[in-house]
Amino acid sequence: MGDKANTHPGAAGRATAADHPASVRNVVLVGHSGSGKTTLVEALALTAGAVNRAGRVEDGGTVSDYDDIEHRQHRSVQLSLVPVEWDGIKINLLDTPGYADFVGELRAGLRAADAALFVVSASDGVDGSTRMVWEECAAVGMPRAIVVTHLESARADFEEMTRICAEAFGADDPDAVLPLYLPLRGPRAPDGHAPVTGLIGLLSQKLFDYSGGQREESEPGEDQLPLIEEARDRLIEGIISESEDETLMDRYLGGEQVEVRTLIQDLERAVARGVFFPVLAAAPAAEGARQGLGTVELLELVTGGFPTPLEREAPGVTTVDGEPRELKPCDPDGPLVAEVVKTASDPYVGRVSLVRVFSGTLRCDDTVHVSGHGLADRGHEDHDVDERVGALSVPFGKQQRALTHCIAGDLACVAKLGRAETGDTLSGKDDPLLMEPWEMPDPLLPLAIQAHSKADEDKLSQGLGRLVAEDPTMRLEQNQNTHQVVLWCLGEAHADVALERLRTRYGVQVDVVPHRVSLRETFADRSAGRGRHVKQSGGHGQFAICEIEVEPLPGGSGIEFVDKVVGGAVPRQFIPSVEKGVRTQAAKGVAAGYPLIDVRVTLLDGKAHSVDSSDAAFQTAGALALREAAADARIHLLEPVAEVTVLVGDEYVGAVMSDLSGRRGRVLGTEQTSGGRTLVRAEVPEIEIGRYTVDLRSLSHGTARFDRSYARHEPMPPQIAERIREDARSA
Repeated sequence: MGDKANTHPGAAGRATAADHPASVRNVVLVGHSGSGKTTLVEALALTAGAVNRAGRVEDGGTVSDYDDIEHRQHRSVQLSLVPVEWDGIKINLLDTPGYADFVGELRAGLRAADAALFVVSASDGVDGSTRMVWEECAAVGMPRAIVVTHLESARADFEEMTRICAEAFGADDPDAVLPLYLPLRGPRAPDGHAPVTGLIGLLSQKLFDYSGGQREESEPGEDQLPLIEEARDRLIEGIISESEDETLMDRYLGGEQVEVRTLIQDLERAVARGVFFPVLAAAPAAEGARQGLGTVELLELVTGGFPTPLEREAPGVTTVDGEPRELKPCDPDGPLVAEVVKTASDPYVGRVSLVRVFSGTLRCDDTVHVSGHGLADRGHEDHDVDERVGALSVPFGKQQRALTHCIAGDLACVAKLGRAETGDTLSGKDDPLLMEPWEMPDPLLPLAIQAHSKADEDKLSQGLGRLVAEDPTMRLEQNQNTHQVVLWCLGEAHADVALERLRTRYGVQVDVVPHRVSLRETFADRSAGRGRHVKQSGGHGQFAICEIEVEPLPGGSGIEFVDKVVGGAVPRQFIPSVEKGVRTQAAKGVAAGYPLIDVRVTLLDGKAHSVDSSDAAFQTAGALALREAAADARIHLLEPVAEVTVLVGDEYVGAVMSDLSGRRGRVLGTEQTSGGRTLVRAEVPEIEIGRYTVDLRSLSHGTARFDRSYARHEPMPPQIAERIREDARSA
């Protein structure tokens, strides 16, 4: 691990295919936007010899050259894989976006990884969303470490940041979140800031100087050792408390000196088990330097302390029929089970799938079974197809390095799997299997779009299909009630990226239009109407008269049609015609053009002609009768009401409840949950929460989340209903 006294850089360089799961580490980098994750990945790649001093891979492009959109927006918007090699270990670094709108990419990274590096900025601290991700990792026992960046900031304080991390991440055991090194600062500049030039190992008591651009090991001065004594004692006690050797603490407290080698071994085991979370410092290399501060220590932590894929319990696996299937963990010789964790489109290669192999070995030119289930509600059809694996490669910047195979525990890119989508399972064609899906956030921000031109209309469907295939956190809706195409996104930035990809990647220009909710109409009271359709223009005429009564019904009743005609006033064969005319008119609406629901229509009387009456005539008469009944009645506009649950920190509960009330919401109750959070339940008109995902994020500083589900339709306030009617009349 990073505090080994005899550490040396060892074998380093570009990563290729792994030969055994034990020689792989899959690590996801997590942190808020601007914390320095991508910069840290580039620094680690530089130290490992995978890039040159200019931060460029040997065959062109920088480590962070993932997507043109990222360059334009100056932030990561998608999951990116950067493989490096250190001391014979292949490290797959998974860089994730820090912005909340791209949490789907973060979840994909967590799925593909076996351990996590939480990157926190010394100048910004720990935000609420990072705490929530930490709790998610804790729930599944994922090993974690913390990397403090931006130490060059004038107000950076590593010791204070370590204390904040212990409070944020060590709620159950603050002594499980402790630093392995303390930064050493150089001479103070005129502005009073002292730059960090090196690290001192708390266990080895060695000094690692980076001021010359490369890590140099030396013995600390006598005046430096007292500075680390208290932190060293606390670290040793923290390690020993997690040791599997129950006698070690008694021996230590009894005055016995514990060997550094023993402490390092216990530390590595505790980190791998996910019960101890070391804090390290890191900074990018200065111009012309070969190694960034703390990068060697971090690479050693990853290779020595983080678990191998063999130590991870794989997600559940079933047959495509749902029968559970037991597999040996991470067996390269077992049946093939791999998962598509990301899908992208390359302008030259076509569709590229980033795959994590959980069992078996994936090889070029193999025919595999591609199975996708459970996302029909997001515009993804269930599918089971056989496809031939194209080229296998490992990405680095914009380059792809060819592979011949990918074993269990490793990651690779697969080209030209035309049907594979994010979340799909790849398995043997003769033994098709399905992996348990990972949890994906629900997209709650609607984006109503329409093609900009006729040419765009022809390409829109295909473009949207590809978009949702790449990103399962988007949901495509063809709303039959409002006749709108709606792309549901996680937030405004997510929506902006979707629109830009439609335009630049798929050549589809769209216009964003106001999103409409599915309003309804109903009768407020009983009313009667007479439909008279009599025309004579030579030859057979049209003759139909019917009299109906309309009365409101409880919500959810739909349209009920009752026949009470006596004496054959309306011949039996034309009664279904009247009903059809009533239902057709109800679907069109009777006041503002919204469907009519929850009424009983009773046919009471009518007249027919032996020659001129017909099915079409009585359909028209039925529609006219319903319109006349509506003209003499009060018509309610009904709006959909959603049941909303908001999980929010206790400090923001009052603000959230006040905001919901301002949206015409009814708070139904609150419930205290763990972690200092409260669950607020409310019913809110859907027309008031179109942008709630954006507003709630602002209100709670990104710490709250909510879910919504349709509850019912109910009458809209008269003043709002009248405004909508006026808009309908002027349209």
